[in-house]
Amino acid sequence: MQRPPQEDFSLKETKPHLGGGKVSGDKLTSTYELVEQMQYLYVRVVKAKDLPGKDVMGSLDPYVEFRLGNYRGTTRHFEKKSNPEWSQIFAFSKDRIQASVLEVNVKDKDVVKDDFVGRVMFDLNEIPKRVPPDSPLAPQWYRLEDRNGNKVKGELMLAVWMGTQADEAFPESWHSDAATVSGADALANTRSKVYLSPKLWYLRVNVIEAQDLIPGDRSRFPEVYVKAILGNQASRTKVSTSKTINPIYIDRRLDHRPINSRWYNLEKHIIVEGEKKEIKFASRIHMRLYLEGGYHVLNESTHYSSDLRPTAKQLWKSSIGVLELGILNAQGLSPMKTKDGRAATDAYCVAKYGQKWVRTRTVIDSFAPKWNEQCTWEVFDPCTVITIGVFDNCHLHGGDKGGGGARDSRIGKVRIRLSTLETDRVYTHSYPLLVLQPTGVKKMGEIHLAVRFTCSSLLNMMQMYSQPLLPKMHYIYHLSISQLDNLRHQATQIVSMRLSRAEPPLRKEIVEYMLDVGSHMWSMRRSKANVFRIMGVLSGLIAIGKWFDQICNWKNPITTVLIHILFLILVLYPELILPTIFLYLFLIGVWYYRWRPRHPPHMDTRLSCADTAHPDELDEEFDTFPTSRPPDTVRIRYDRLRSIAGRIQTVVGDMATQGERLQSLLSWRDPRATALFVIFCLIAAIALYVTHFQVVALVTGFYVLRHPRFRHKLPSVPVNFFRRLPARTDCMLRTVYC
Repeated sequence: MQRPPQEDFSLKETKPHLGGGKVSGDKLTSTYELVEQMQYLYVRVVKAKDLPGKDVMGSLDPYVEFRLGNYRGTTRHFEKKSNPEWSQIFAFSKDRIQASVLEVNVKDKDVVKDDFVGRVMFDLNEIPKRVPPDSPLAPQWYRLEDRNGNKVKGELMLAVWMGTQADEAFPESWHSDAATVSGADALANTRSKVYLSPKLWYLRVNVIEAQDLIPGDRSRFPEVYVKAILGNQASRTKVSTSKTINPIYIDRRLDHRPINSRWYNLEKHIIVEGEKKEIKFASRIHMRLYLEGGYHVLNESTHYSSDLRPTAKQLWKSSIGVLELGILNAQGLSPMKTKDGRAATDAYCVAKYGQKWVRTRTVIDSFAPKWNEQCTWEVFDPCTVITIGVFDNCHLHGGDKGGGGARDSRIGKVRIRLSTLETDRVYTHSYPLLVLQPTGVKKMGEIHLAVRFTCSSLLNMMQMYSQPLLPKMHYIYHLSISQLDNLRHQATQIVSMRLSRAEPPLRKEIVEYMLDVGSHMWSMRRSKANVFRIMGVLSGLIAIGKWFDQICNWKNPITTVLIHILFLILVLYPELILPTIFLYLFLIGVWYYRWRPRHPPHMDTRLSCADTAHPDELDEEFDTFPTSRPPDTVRIRYDRLRSIAGRIQTVVGDMATQGERLQSLLSWRDPRATALFVIFCLIAAIALYVTHFQVVALVTGFYVLRHPRFRHKLPSVPVNFFRRLPARTDCMLRTVYC
């Protein structure tokens, strides 16, 4: 597979014209914050009165039509109403306006041809400008005119002004670029919206005992267990060890607060003549049920979680700062669908941090959409991550028809860790949108973002680094890994279901992509990437080992002599050891400050092994669970997995062998080796008791650092002795292949 050029996947720093002012250092010279100003012509049509009838019966089905060059927009129409009220707002992008006059027509909807009622004309040069926080422009009554400019019966209440996307009317406006969208529901799918995740709690059910149960089969001892069902979640206890009709379930209290237990009567229903009736009997169950507010309900991975607060609001600490995100634009987006025989993309963004989800408006039919929308979050922990995803809207132009099978396509996403950002600095970068496909990694375009993390209290933020990552209940009464995985899956299902019921909906495929549902599945590519990450972590220790080997072999005599002198000083003055170590670490940190990262991190294809992954590995990663591939393909992959697992098995076995050899030093499994080791320990104890520790340290150090002419190529005596110690590998059964 051809490897794409690495430079195409790089992060690019930009210098946009933010807020009508330029970025000056790390501060803005304008108060308009983190987006570029976009000028819009706003038209707010409120109502009309005294409209003349146009039908034979004297009735009128009025609506308002706006004409501005090639743009045309219409309000909804009313049946037989001469005093209609619309209260609709329209926004026309100033960059696309190619006319000097705004024409507002009132028409009567008809079957054959709509009748003209009257109009109002506006010269764009005379329209007032409004900049928040100015008060909204009050609508006024305008007398309708005919096509010749003569006054006619009827008046229209309007407000027309020039503004920006900061106007409070912007989110609810009908935008001119959505003129081709058909249907009110589809139009609602193009608007920007803010969503809040539902407040989730853990429900703990502590089953203690039951009394007077009635077994269905009296010929054997009952095997009783309790099954609890909440929505689509189900859990059950183990079978009671008490083989009676009064089983006891003993469990520890899982909360520091005193929670009282209660007895609950069991209900049983039967069907009698088609009716459901309750049978009264004396069986009871003893339980504790309570909501856990001290836990954080995980719906994201803790490695890139955006919120770590407990559920109960009274346990929240004060915020430490504010995160501001400006979603500017995108460039070079890939075509995601065909529309009228041509490629098209209807892109929108979703940003998620904490419980707040922000969705931008959909820019219709553009490979370089401009959003210029800004959103703000409170920050409670700097070690959190914000996620920004770009999607293609597939629910326009009748996309919801056919049983609702349309799914919004994902274009890519970006993660930014707040702890990697300097406070009060504006980061403006163009991030590559990378998506892993069965054919390999693909760049779907670039998204232009402006980010600023403002800290309100530096002391509180520094204190956060000494606090536990999760609320204390996770450590006092911890949940098992399997419980957390199951609860996280249920939490993501609840969040996706609730947000998909909003208007406009934030659909399930969007929520699951943003929350990385299914990221725990096996992937050969990710496994290799994790191995390389471990090697990268250990590379420092390996480099130190190689450097020490060079010192011992006198590759650089001057350095070796200096190390001897330093070693002699540390042995004679041991109180300098720890200060020397920490001073060395301090100097390394100060030295590396010159090469500190200047940009926030982004998706790294080399770290992910995405640019070198084999096509078969990618096909395996995109396989469903359970597999849907042919048996021959599955057999090949299974054999490959067995080969890799065999190597891992060998490494784990070697590690176990070394540990068992250590145990055999005193286990007398090899009586001669243990006797030698015990005698050596006695002699060493006497020698170390009568010899000063500094003398022992000097002798040992100089022996290790001795010149190569005093060394032998054969292994040393301790190594030879250790390798001869017995392990339990000879007691394991082996497979014999014939």
